[in-house]
Amino acid sequence: MLVRQILGVKGGADVVTISNGASIVDAVRLLSEKRIGAVVVTDGDAPVGILSERDVVRELGRRGTGCLDDRVDSLMTREMVTCAPDESADQVLQKMTDGRFRHMPVMEDGAMAGLISIGDVVKARLSELSMEKDALEGMIKGF
Repeated sequence: MLVRQILGVKGGADVVTISNGASIVDAVRLLSEKRIGAVVVTDGDAPVGILSERDVVRELGRRGTGCLDDRVDSLMTREMVTCAPDESADQVLQKMTDGRFRHMPVMEDGAMAGLISIGDVVKARLSELSMEKDALEGMIKGF
């Protein structure tokens, strides 16, 4: 399955973003309200990083609640690993596994086309495996 298909099944290309100058407490509030694990950090319309709940928890554990007043750009991951709509689920899973992260912006023609999570990719892959299993059973049983 391709990333483009995963985005189609997921529905909506709306990516939750936050300004690079916003506070960590604002980002945490947004993550909580939207029930998501990461936000794309922007400078104007351009994506400049990603901030995940793991980034925040890591810093809370290191410094305590004092980090909540910091700016988002102080904790975000600047070197985002991205994927393209024509990449396969397996390629994306490999990138996520190698990088030990769970969210990946989808870029097309220099613009963000969506955001996929490891949950989105695993769900798509499980669906694909189920269809393959059903097809094989049909061939074996003569359906």
